[in-house]
Amino acid sequence: MINILLNGCNGKMGQVISDMLADNPNIHITAGIDTNPDKFSNYYKTYNDIDAVKEKADLLLDFSHADGINKVTQYCVDNGIALVVATTGLSQSQHEVLRQASEKIALFQSANMSYGVNVTIELCKNAAKALKGEFDIEIIEKHHNEKKDAPSGTALMIAKEINSTMNNGLEFIYDRYGKGVRKHNEMGIYSLRGGTIPGEHLIVFAGKDEIIEIKHTALSRKIFAEGAVKAVEFIAAKKPGYYNMKDLIKEMCS
Repeated sequence: MINILLNGCNGKMGQVISDMLADNPNIHITAGIDTNPDKFSNYYKTYNDIDAVKEKADLLLDFSHADGINKVTQYCVDNGIALVVATTGLSQSQHEVLRQASEKIALFQSANMSYGVNVTIELCKNAAKALKGEFDIEIIEKHHNEKKDAPSGTALMIAKEINSTMNNGLEFIYDRYGKGVRKHNEMGIYSLRGGTIPGEHLIVFAGKDEIIEIKHTALSRKIFAEGAVKAVEFIAAKKPGYYNMKDLIKEMCS
C-alpha cells in the first residue's frame, strides 16, 4: 500500500484523483491539503496548510499551483518522502529547486501527465529530425477559461523537446503582433482560452506547398489523473533522483 498526501485536493484535478483512488487497493490518500479545505467533504482529512498535516505518508502528489511548489518540495525533503509534481507554470528557479531536492528524494515531474501527450512529443521530435529544419514549426494550444498559465506547460515542453533536436537554435515567439516577416529560426507558440476545453495541442510543420499537423486532444481530465496514478506507482520505490514521463514510458515498454 502506498500512502499519499494530495496537495490541491479540492481543485478540479484533485477531485478527479480523489474519485479515482477512492477504491484503489494499492494507493491510499491519508490526507489532503488545499487553500479552501471545506469546499468538499472528502473521505480523508483536509488541511489548509501543509505544515499542519499530522498523517504519515510515503509520497506527496501535487496538483496545486506553482506559487506553493517550493514549500511543498521542502516539506518532502524534510520528511524524506517522494514527490510527484503535476503542477504547471513552474519558473526556471523553481525547476532548479526541484533538481536540488531530487538529490535527496525521489522526484517525478511532468508538465503533462498524459501518456498520449508524451507519445505525441516523441512523434514531433521524430518529425523535426526527418524534416531537417526545412519546415516552419508553430504550436497552438487551447484550454478552458480558468487556466492561469499561458502558454501551457505542455506547449512549452513540446517546443523545448522539438528545439533539442535542432541544436536549440529556435527562438520562441509568443505573439506576432508587430514582429514583421517571420524568421526561419522562429517557433510560434500561441494560446487560446475559452469555455471548458480540457486541453488541445496542435503542432504545425509548414513547408513549401505542404503542411503536416500533429494534434493531441484531451477529452477529459481523467487522462491526466490516470497518468499521475501511474507516476505514483512508478516512483514509490525509486531511489533519490529526477524522473519524468520518459522514464515511466521506458519502463512500461521494457
